[in-house]
Amino acid sequence: MKQILSVEEPPGMDGSPSGVPGESPAARADRNFVELLQGLRVAVTGVQVLFAFLLTVPFSPGFEEVTDAQRTMYYVALVSAAIASIFFIAPAAQHRILFRQGLKEPLVHRSNRYAMLGTLALAVSITSATLLVVDYIFRWDLALASAIALAGMALWMWFLGPMLYRSRKG
Repeated sequence: MKQILSVEEPPGMDGSPSGVPGESPAARADRNFVELLQGLRVAVTGVQVLFAFLLTVPFSPGFEEVTDAQRTMYYVALVSAAIASIFFIAPAAQHRILFRQGLKEPLVHRSNRYAMLGTLALAVSITSATLLVVDYIFRWDLALASAIALAGMALWMWFLGPMLYRSRKG
């Protein structure tokens, strides 16, 4: 897991450690942080839509009919969406506090870890929200199969696939 949480880049074609000829460590940290924030913009939008939907669910007329197990699924989906939001927003908030303090490199490393943990929390929220909705509308076995398939897709596409590709390239 440490390897996936790293922001180390392979050396560039010219052997420079940053992959960009003549790039200083400070410029590299700036570039890495901007690239990280660009990626988080996509994730933040997704988690905001999911979180907003989840916040409205208890006020729906049919919510009284959900079982205790479904309420637990709802709780997991809601809290994990909140956790994902916090992790995804943390880099921008911390950047404001640490602005011009000479701490960009540690911020980039910490923010990368936050992004990965936020992605994991988002996968949990997507999976549990789907489990809840499919169980409510259809039946438990279909809900469980759907949730397992979604969790597997997220695990492969967001974590395992890139880690395997990275290990083959490195």
